[in-house]
Amino acid sequence: MRLVLLCFISFLFLNCQDKKTETKNTSKVVQNTSEEKEVPEKDSVIIPEREFPLLTDDNAMEFFLEYEKHNKENKVRITTQFGEIDVLLYDKTKFHRANFIFLTKQGYFDDTQFYRVVPNFIIQGGSTDDAKVKRKRKQIGEYLLPTDTKRGYKHDRGVLSMPSGAIENPHKLASPYQFFIVQKKDGAYHLDGDYTIFGKVIRGMDVVDEIAQQETDNAEWPLHNVYIKKVEIIE
Repeated sequence: MRLVLLCFISFLFLNCQDKKTETKNTSKVVQNTSEEKEVPEKDSVIIPEREFPLLTDDNAMEFFLEYEKHNKENKVRITTQFGEIDVLLYDKTKFHRANFIFLTKQGYFDDTQFYRVVPNFIIQGGSTDDAKVKRKRKQIGEYLLPTDTKRGYKHDRGVLSMPSGAIENPHKLASPYQFFIVQKKDGAYHLDGDYTIFGKVIRGMDVVDEIAQQETDNAEWPLHNVYIKKVEIIE
């Protein structure tokens, strides 16, 4: 009888241990399942929308026509290692003004260069061989702007003008990412009618003159890079 009683007690004890072990294992499985559910699925990842459309030749003019109505700024400061150049952008050349303001607000010109320097003629900026800037251009879009040369402006010393987008470009459509400043004291009037003048230097022509004196290679690229540290809108 005592032996039977001992066997019965042992059976109850072992049975309780098994239930506890089973409960612990179940708890771990539930916890792991909960952790897995907290990981977001690919379909639930939110991709931010573009603030502006990818610009092309087909939509750029329509975009800037609307953009210039709400972005009336017309003064910018170009900061270089040689000093600051303040520029007034002309309201009459509204597409080119709007384009320059747009690119300034996108931070495009920051870390670009005055990559072409011709003493007693022009300094040309807005481009670079930096891959980061090239990626910026790709993100904004590839487009050209039509010339706007009948506003009465001349290529006087200190004016801001826009070069053609390509060598084989009979209509001399403007490259929106680049600009040049006339440094020649007597002006560069042979350029009139071919390139769009859209602003003028109002402070810092001494900086323009200093950049124009930098030594260049055979391709007119300064031997020591002349960086545009930043372009910003000013009052």
